[in-house]
Amino acid sequence: MMTTDIELLILMGGIVLILAIAHGISRGLRSKLNPTGHSTFYENLMARIYAWWAMIIVVGAALLLGKIGTVIIFAAISFQALREFLTITPTRGGDHRALCWSFFFILPAQYLALALELEVMSWIFIPVYAFMFIPIRAALAEDTTDFLGRAARTQWGLMLCVYFVSHGPALLLIEIPDYEGENMKLLLFMILIVQLSDVLQYVWGKSIGKTPISEKLSPNKTVEGLIGGIATTSLIGTLLWWATPFSPLAAGIISLVLCIMGFLGGLVMSAIKRDRGIKDFGTLIPGHGGVMDRIDSLCLAAPVFYRIVIFYYAA
Repeated sequence: MMTTDIELLILMGGIVLILAIAHGISRGLRSKLNPTGHSTFYENLMARIYAWWAMIIVVGAALLLGKIGTVIIFAAISFQALREFLTITPTRGGDHRALCWSFFFILPAQYLALALELEVMSWIFIPVYAFMFIPIRAALAEDTTDFLGRAARTQWGLMLCVYFVSHGPALLLIEIPDYEGENMKLLLFMILIVQLSDVLQYVWGKSIGKTPISEKLSPNKTVEGLIGGIATTSLIGTLLWWATPFSPLAAGIISLVLCIMGFLGGLVMSAIKRDRGIKDFGTLIPGHGGVMDRIDSLCLAAPVFYRIVIFYYAA
């Protein structure tokens, strides 16, 4: 079990308190937003608040269970996300063996490498070996119809849902001078900034947003909401420097990078959903989509944050 510290407990306690207040206020606004109790703004806001509660539960469980427990939790998240991603993509009989290998060997192997602290293997296993294996296994099925597209979709699913997401628990393996045993705060910081940016972009967009960023990909996202959400979240990230190994300036810059990558991750996922003609990746969370809909902004942010930390702060 990982050692807890006062700063981590204060950080989590503060998040829970603020989230509880936001939840209560949102509930109170329901009837004011619409006499019937139904409002698109309210429903979308509550979806984001529920995502925050899920985040707290995941991080709390990770804190209690330690490194191995965190790896298992993220492996389960990756499994469900990969399931949702590949469910919406067209497959053929010739893909079934490759998909079976993806779920029951490649995914577990990636997280086993983290559990065993084989960091270098976790860096190269999927982007090198799995990328070679998937088309080879598909070719052995002798089904050449849309071969390139089918192989690429499986490879891309592994990258998004497994490789990128696995950089979350990988943060716990980085050795940072004078920060030993405190890496769980880095994981919480990353999730906090990315998810908070998503919420604040939505709130700012609904408050003052007028200029759509992309009417085709995400018509509800506005330039004003993006700027307001990123600026506010970056400021909050700067104020949370004490929970990280970063200086206040570095915490602000890193928060800015996380916000931008989180936004771009959501944009990429929106493009995938538009391509498939769907609103959500799944229905695991009634009315709020699936796991992939809740972690879309983390997919691109996690590997970038991990690389920043390991390049500039690792021993």
